[in-house]
Amino acid sequence: MVTQPRPIRIAIAGIGNCASALLQGLQHYGKGQGGRRNGAVGLLHPQVGPYAPSDIAVVAAFDIDARKVGKPLEVACTAPPNCTTQFLARFPRFGVRVQMGPVLDGVAPHMRRYPPSQTFVVARARPVDIAEVLRARRAEILLTYLPVGSQRATEAYAKACLEAGVSVLNCIPVFIASNPRWAARFAERNIPLVGDDVKGQVGATILHRALVRLFMERGAAIDRTYQLNVGGNTDFLNMLNQDRLKMKKISKTEAVQSVLRTRLHNGAIHIGPSDYVPWQRDRKVCFLRIEGRGFGGCPIEFEGRLSVEDSPNSAGMTIDAIRCLRLARDRRLRGPLRSVSAWTMKHPPEPMPDEQARQLLEAFIRGTSDR
Repeated sequence: MVTQPRPIRIAIAGIGNCASALLQGLQHYGKGQGGRRNGAVGLLHPQVGPYAPSDIAVVAAFDIDARKVGKPLEVACTAPPNCTTQFLARFPRFGVRVQMGPVLDGVAPHMRRYPPSQTFVVARARPVDIAEVLRARRAEILLTYLPVGSQRATEAYAKACLEAGVSVLNCIPVFIASNPRWAARFAERNIPLVGDDVKGQVGATILHRALVRLFMERGAAIDRTYQLNVGGNTDFLNMLNQDRLKMKKISKTEAVQSVLRTRLHNGAIHIGPSDYVPWQRDRKVCFLRIEGRGFGGCPIEFEGRLSVEDSPNSAGMTIDAIRCLRLARDRRLRGPLRSVSAWTMKHPPEPMPDEQARQLLEAFIRGTSDR
C-alpha cells in the first residue's frame, strides 16, 4: 500500500503575477493535465522525492493592495495590477483569504504617479502578526514575492519565519540566504532556507551564463557584455527607481561574473532592467550582446533577443524549490540549501557552474547529498 505524503503547507507574501503563475501551475500539473497532454512540459521534475505538485497546499497569503487584502486567494490572483497570462481556465477555491502584511518599504514613492491599473493601492487595514498567522495555519514554507527593493519588508517576513519555525524561499533580490548573518540565524534555529532571487526557467540569466560558458569552453576571450531587459509588469515599473535596483543589479551581474574565469571590470559589463513599457504587460524582452576575441585575436560578436512570459518562467524553478525545502525539513537539515539555491537562484550562498549545481541538486533529491 502506497502512503500518500502529507501536504506541503506554504504561505505566500505578495500575491502578484509570480504568485498567480505558480498557483495556476499547481492546479495545471496537479490535475495531471500537463502530464497527459504534453509530457509535463514546463516541469523540470514531475516528482521530487515522494512529492508531486499536487502535494503543495497554500494555507496563508499576505499582500498590501486594497483589491487583494480580505479577498479570497483565487480572486486576488487576478486582481489588478496583475497582468500575467491566465493559462488555467479557472482558479479553484483555495479556502484562504489574503491578509494585510507590513508595507514598510514595499511601495516605491514614484509609483503613486501611475494609474491604479498599473500600480499598488495600499489597503487601509492593520497589518497582521505574521508569525502568529504562520503558526496558526501550520505553514512550513513562506515564499517571498515582494517588490524589488523591499529590504525592510522582506526582513520582517524573515524574522517572523524565525519566530514561527518556518522555512523561507526568498524569490527576490534582498539577500537573506546569501547573507551570512541571516543564514546563521536560520541554522541556529534548525530551519532550512533557499534564496536569493529566483532564476527564470529559460530566462535571460541562464541564457547569458550558457553563452559565456560557450565562449570560454571554445577558447575565446570575452571583453565586454550587456544584458538589457524591458517589460510591462509592476516589477519593471517599480524598478524605474534606481535606488531600488542596487541588489537586483548585484544579483544579476554576479550570476554572470561567477561563471567567468576572469571577472570583467565594472565598465565592461552592464546587466539590469532598462525600461518599463506598459503594453508589454508580463512579457519580458531581453537583449544580449557579447564582444570577444577568438583565434589570432580576431573579433567575435554575438547579439540575441529572448522574449518570455516573465512570471510563469520563474514558477518552474519555484515549484521544485518548494519540494526540495520539504525534503530538507523531512531530513532535519538546517541553514541554506546550497545546491538547491545555486540551481534555482541568481544570488545563492555558494555560486557554482550550472552543471555542477544540477548534479548536486539531483544528488540532494536522491538523498545522497545534504548540500
